[in-house]
Amino acid sequence: MKTAAIIPIKRFSKAKTRLGLSKHKVSELCALMLEEILRITCTSPHIVQTVLVTGDSEAAKIGGRFDSTIIRDECDDGVNEAVALADRYLHKNGFDASIVLPQDIPYIKSQDIDFMMKFAAPPNFAVIVPSRRFDGTNALVRMPVDLMNTHYDDDSYREHIKIAKQHTRNASPIFVRRIMMDLDTKADLEFLLANVEKPSVAKRIADIVGT
Repeated sequence: MKTAAIIPIKRFSKAKTRLGLSKHKVSELCALMLEEILRITCTSPHIVQTVLVTGDSEAAKIGGRFDSTIIRDECDDGVNEAVALADRYLHKNGFDASIVLPQDIPYIKSQDIDFMMKFAAPPNFAVIVPSRRFDGTNALVRMPVDLMNTHYDDDSYREHIKIAKQHTRNASPIFVRRIMMDLDTKADLEFLLANVEKPSVAKRIADIVGT
């Protein structure tokens, strides 16, 4: 099964506004989290290629260091359009499945991807992992790559489950703790630093934010 990871990246200058950090600290934090997820996706035996969709030059530079494919998104029209751009690329290049992941899940480990892929059920399936608050989608696996459009807006986790069930009988909502731990708000930051899954990463985050 030829599978790609899709990582949509908002411009660092516009990201993580709810953290209340300076633009410099946000850029450092975004770069750290992107590097961390790329270390996982680019070494996972399940993932043939990692595709970054971004209009941010620093994100593209980081992706290049990990031999990722960069799709430039100069319009920056949001996550759904970014994923659609990647979907078209993957369909054109003969990919069977994709895993959409956000940039901001720094505690993800390779075994988390292994676990998700245990629920793969070719020739068509979907796996949906929620955010910690169950209002977002922190991982979405689809086969084929155009099985369904994405709806990364309010309550996307429940929306993705509903739509996936309209397209396949093999729709699996699953819980993967480290993938569910994203970083959008100050409360998320406190939770990450209180629940250390990767000590070295947690220390780097704490150093950046000054805690």
